[in-house]
Amino acid sequence: MAPSGSSDSSPPTSRSRLVRGLLQGVGWLSVALGVIGIFLPVLPTTPFLLLAAACFARSSPRFYHWLVDHPRLGPWIRGYLAGDGIPLKGKAWAIGSMWVSIGFSCWLVPSMWARVFMLASAVGVTVFIVRQKTLRR
Repeated sequence: MAPSGSSDSSPPTSRSRLVRGLLQGVGWLSVALGVIGIFLPVLPTTPFLLLAAACFARSSPRFYHWLVDHPRLGPWIRGYLAGDGIPLKGKAWAIGSMWVSIGFSCWLVPSMWARVFMLASAVGVTVFIVRQKTLRR
């Protein structure tokens, strides 16, 4: 998935009209959740925008390019899609907000199994984010 350019840089779209419609629906839902995540630290922004980009790449080159070239939303995903990495500030924000929300959730949830699952997930996501290339500006 190239971050910008002609429609030639987009992967081929699905031939099925139903699949394209479903992908566009999931894509727009992901855009909405990503935008909400900009303001709510509990929701991650970048994963939702990456999911939206993947859905749009398979369903609508027009929506894909709109998202990737968007002046506010595009910068959240362009560096990742181009293979340049994630800004250090973004990594710190993602990891910090995730651990705060997971810690709060563990405090609220009485089930030990749920706590173990949340903590294991948080460790896995933290390792994934730390291992990603860091974008140098």
